[in-house]
Amino acid sequence: MKKQSVIFFFLVFQILFSFIWAQKSIKDTLKPLNEILIEGNQKDLERLPILEGTRINAGKKNEVIQMNYLNADLSTNNTRQIFAKVPGVSIWENDGSGIQVGIATRGLSPNRSWEFNVRQNGYDITSEAFGYPEAYYNPPMEALEKIEVVRGAASLQYGTQFGGLLNYITKSKIGEKPFSFETQQTLGSFGLFNAYNAIGGKIKKFSYYGYFHHRTADGWRENSHYKTNTGFLKLSYEFNPKLKASIEYTHMNYLSQQAGGLTDTMFMENSRQSVRSRNWFSTPWNSAAINVDYSISKNSKLNVKLFHTFSQRNSIGFNKDITIADTFNTSIGSNNLRQIDRDWYNNTGIEARFLTEYKFLDLNSAFSAGIRAYKGHTIRKLVGVGSGNDDFDLTIVSQYTNSNGSFDYKKDLNLNTLNGAVFIENMFLVTSKLSITPGIRVEYINTSMKGHIDKPTIGDSINLPNKIRQIVLGGVGAQYTTSKTTNLYANFSQAFRPATYSELLPAATTDSVDVNLQDANGYNIDFGFRGTFQKYLTFDIGGFYLFYDNRIGSIAMNNGYFKTNIGASVSQGIESFIEMDLLGPFIKNSVYGKLKAFANISFIDAKYTRCIDPDTTKNFNGNYIENAPREIYRLGLTYQFKRFTITYQYNFTGSVFTDAQNNSDYNSIGTVGKLSEYQVMDLSATYLINGKYNVKAGVNNLTNESYATRRSTGYPGPGILPGNGRTFYFSIGAKF
Repeated sequence: MKKQSVIFFFLVFQILFSFIWAQKSIKDTLKPLNEILIEGNQKDLERLPILEGTRINAGKKNEVIQMNYLNADLSTNNTRQIFAKVPGVSIWENDGSGIQVGIATRGLSPNRSWEFNVRQNGYDITSEAFGYPEAYYNPPMEALEKIEVVRGAASLQYGTQFGGLLNYITKSKIGEKPFSFETQQTLGSFGLFNAYNAIGGKIKKFSYYGYFHHRTADGWRENSHYKTNTGFLKLSYEFNPKLKASIEYTHMNYLSQQAGGLTDTMFMENSRQSVRSRNWFSTPWNSAAINVDYSISKNSKLNVKLFHTFSQRNSIGFNKDITIADTFNTSIGSNNLRQIDRDWYNNTGIEARFLTEYKFLDLNSAFSAGIRAYKGHTIRKLVGVGSGNDDFDLTIVSQYTNSNGSFDYKKDLNLNTLNGAVFIENMFLVTSKLSITPGIRVEYINTSMKGHIDKPTIGDSINLPNKIRQIVLGGVGAQYTTSKTTNLYANFSQAFRPATYSELLPAATTDSVDVNLQDANGYNIDFGFRGTFQKYLTFDIGGFYLFYDNRIGSIAMNNGYFKTNIGASVSQGIESFIEMDLLGPFIKNSVYGKLKAFANISFIDAKYTRCIDPDTTKNFNGNYIENAPREIYRLGLTYQFKRFTITYQYNFTGSVFTDAQNNSDYNSIGTVGKLSEYQVMDLSATYLINGKYNVKAGVNNLTNESYATRRSTGYPGPGILPGNGRTFYFSIGAKF
């Protein structure tokens, strides 16, 4: 209770202090379409301008993380440091390699960021946009210029998702010279070696940027070795002042040893231990895109993106419950045979967006429209019999044979998605201070599946009829300028989430799926007050309400699970951020350096409001949504003296239930039970030399906190999955 009271009064202080300071700055009216940006020597967080390219951002809650000014551990894509100033972000930290990013907001699931529409440079990079929207690939953070986060209001411009937009923007060049080179080399605990090398430049109308990234480490936990290589090339050409085009290609390949889960007893005894040494995971990833920008006139712009992904997901391992030992099997004369699961993704899409500015009531308003066509194809082969070896080996060593024939995999499926969409948004400047932006999106989604599965007998064919959806989503946003650098914003947007392939298919022969399974739908509401004051204060304080209907889940019945729409939920709360220059208002041109402090505090009340359960004894109306912490706050202090910068960060995440029944007690195999609240502290330092060189060092998890952010019932191994303990890193870099 004492801790909650302290947090409450601190939040009230944020709101009052921000409001009072902001009111002092209301002297002039804001010119139409003026940008609101965070100012200061280190602009590591900004807001999107009201208009940018072909996008309307007015009234939308958003953050832009500027990577060049971020004092954080980029060598392992440390998400709690990188997203430290984005309110309400919950993070799964079970993978210390940084290969995959798992984040969410507003009580949604962080599983590979699948509630977000995840993009790179504005185009899709997930494995499949609707049937399997998991992000197996994310770029190395050293290669990024910025990260854009737009909350639920992004559903009209970018798709039907509840979480919003997560857009990684890579660098496009390094300086204005014909040739530039930058490098960052990092060594760290447990064998970490991270190397980022890039070239880029500009030659008249031509610019280019390319990097090669390599990271390898033994990992903090036993049996968690990994190695990743990523390459990227972008070529851009300005044909004339009106027409620009670029082409880019990304390739990533990694091999990661999966340490698997633990029982709670094992976790409390030694969270670094692992009893799985033969589980491996790899996702060879390829994506390419062509981007064209055309200025039709002074006030009208057109953007066209053509993109393609051809990639894989491969895993092999012994995936039984953690209490079952992975031992030598005398009956076959080798270790236990392992399970092989494989996916192949082949997706192509095109998006065209148009924006024009025009006069309305003698003020500058803007109209934006877009069209999208997308085709996704996934080949999914599950439960193949792999070797008893220790290494990564995808060879099928035994087939399944019965009256239906011989099969390499229990499940062998072809999954297809067709998608078309049109959206329209219009920003009306009603007065010089007030804008209203209504919008609508019409979506067509067609999914189909065929192949064979193991229900009730291996080889049983499946050829489900096409599941066709025609969806209309609406929304409206508003923004009111209170000063040159502050505004009030509000937004309402509908959202929709199709049932994924994995939800439409039974996971095991004893499981069943509701023949009337419905897609999820709902809406997002958010509102707030944000801006800056005299370079010394930055803030964004707001609230949200998210309604999520027809949630899909599994209910235990007989010897298996029944997958159905388990009900509806509501997430509501406060997302607040404030950053202050503690010395700037009092000491001009201080010889003592600069001292900044930030507080990022969120309260999330995420509960089930309706339950449809055939077993009324398991009714969980009013229960908390699984994996939704009720409190998230991150506090930080940065001191800068000339070329030296040091940052201390404190992260607190509240406890979570891991199942809809809200079981507090853990089970014997570590797949069920409440996860305790935890706190993690980090320290990062940077020293710049002659504007060309840098030295960085830091300590992650300063106090060696033992904590866990998730439990798993399957991949990457059933059980509780620990976060990393204390690690160190040292890095040197240069730019020429």
